Amino acid sequence: MRTRFAPDRGLTSRMVVTMFLLGLLYVVFVGALVALGVRALTVLLIAGGLLLAQYFLSDRIALYGMGGREVSPREAPELHGLIDRLCAMADMPKPRVAIADSDVPNAFATGRDQKHAVVCVTTGILRRLDTRELEGVLAHELSHVAHRDVAVMTIASFLGLVAGLMTRFALYSGLGARRSDGQGGLPVGLIVMVVSVVVYAVSFLLTRALSRYRELSADRAGALLTQRPSELASALVKISGDMARIPTRDLREAAPFNAFYFAPAAAPGATLANLFSTHPPLDRRLRQLSEISAQLGRG
Repeated sequence: MRTRFAPDRGLTSRMVVTMFLLGLLYVVFVGALVALGVRALTVLLIAGGLLLAQYFLSDRIALYGMGGREVSPREAPELHGLIDRLCAMADMPKPRVAIADSDVPNAFATGRDQKHAVVCVTTGILRRLDTRELEGVLAHELSHVAHRDVAVMTIASFLGLVAGLMTRFALYSGLGARRSDGQGGLPVGLIVMVVSVVVYAVSFLLTRALSRYRELSADRAGALLTQRPSELASALVKISGDMARIPTRDLREAAPFNAFYFAPAAAPGATLANLFSTHPPLDRRLRQLSEISAQLGRG
């Protein structure tokens, strides 16, 4: 379903390449397990069931985890009005609208497609941003729905889930077991655990790289739709600055949803963890928005 959001071939190609590489890695992973004689069918079936649940129920799971609830136009007329306007501009179906009672200033979109999507904002972001800044954030989130990168990220997390389950399976059931041919060597469980850790690390890096690019893509698409990149930049600066004032405990509770958030729930600062962040550095996002402002000005 096409929309008026600016298409991003770079994002599309990265999603295809990431899914191909993860699929190839998954085949190699299963082949290695079979070669080792591991009875991993049960674990794989469980992981597959979790993938289906995560894919089809991702919107409900995310809302539940964030403590969000759907709101009607009567309960939140201004928020609904902004989303109505943006959806009309983008020529896309209106998603469900939700609010999470949290002081962490953030927003996220989730759902497997445009017809099963939800956009959620926190009470913290509603208090801090003015109407135009909030419109920029909502345009950013709607672009995730239009580009379907939320669904791709949900699927891409499957291999990491399988590898994590296999690591636990090896730890709790077969760490001490030797090869069945009686030739000794390393325990099968230890080999499975090492292979699983390597697979998890590779899938983690691939999904993180895609996640960082998709945030830049959403910034670009949202800014071009509203034609006001400066308002989105202002929202980014406000939210990133206020993260340092949020209690560490609240940030920790919100951190598991960072891959879906508009901005990571973490205090700003250059650390080693930024190398594995779900989002690009703030200065990179602001620089891109500044470039878009210059292009629009020349136009």
